[in-house]
Amino acid sequence: MEREYNEDNWTWHRYDHLDEIDFNDAGEYKEALQAWAKNTSENKTNVMEIDTSLRNKEFLSGSLIYQQTTKEQHENSLFHYFLTRDFLLTVDFDSTVIQSDQSLLLKKMDYTDNAIDGFFVILGEILSDNIKKIDKFEVRLNDLLWKIKDKNNINRLEEIYDLRHQILVWKNIMIPVKEIRLGVEETFGEGVTEGTEFKRTCKRIERGYTLVREFQQEIDDLVNFEEMVSMHRGNEIVKTLTVITTLMTPIATWGALWGMNFKVMPELEWKYGYLFSIIIIIATTAALYIMLVKKGWMGDILRGKKKNSFFK
Repeated sequence: MEREYNEDNWTWHRYDHLDEIDFNDAGEYKEALQAWAKNTSENKTNVMEIDTSLRNKEFLSGSLIYQQTTKEQHENSLFHYFLTRDFLLTVDFDSTVIQSDQSLLLKKMDYTDNAIDGFFVILGEILSDNIKKIDKFEVRLNDLLWKIKDKNNINRLEEIYDLRHQILVWKNIMIPVKEIRLGVEETFGEGVTEGTEFKRTCKRIERGYTLVREFQQEIDDLVNFEEMVSMHRGNEIVKTLTVITTLMTPIATWGALWGMNFKVMPELEWKYGYLFSIIIIIATTAALYIMLVKKGWMGDILRGKKKNSFFK
């Protein structure tokens, strides 16, 4: 079903399916629009194409994923667009998917001077929806930060990487929008950048990117922190095993020596042979332990169960 929105200088044609397009209304863009519709039917991901072959008849076309779940790759919403100076054509765009009120969307269109500004109203609404999700994301990230301090375990690492995946999904939605902004300037020239909605959406792109960049950096810091804790605890485990092995060396050595079955073993006749051997083993082990302490090799062994502690 076609829905048409008219302003003084431009028109927005909205379709639910590509086969509903009336190419006879496209005027000089008829052939280009037909070729675009034919190629677009196969699009399942972000695509953008520019045509500047005719002066003052330039156009920008493509497909844009404007909503994506973080659970499944193929659970997304995609719409197709064909943009000129005089009209905007969209296929399969549903404002309710991005929690946008259609009446408010059309009201914003009232203040636009051309189709380019109108298109940027739509892009601005898409970005607003994602920024709202990022604001909720901030709460989860803050909670996780304190969970790590309270009780750090493998589940915390799983949560960190889940948040990292979410932020990358939202970033992947913003990247094509930023590409469209650059593509519009390349297609129609710098004169189109003076529109109010264009400027507003550009600022929204910048704001979204800033949030994503800062949160991504914070998540990377958490990952680095977890790696440092894991490395420290791993080193403690290795150190503990090394110390235990070292301290067991005298026992193993003396035990091996006295376990030999030579014919001539005078200590077999000693009355206090067992006591003597035990004293030697304890003395050599203690001497080795004292040497390790003096060298500073006997630090705290791995703990990791103490509350509100990262390395203990």
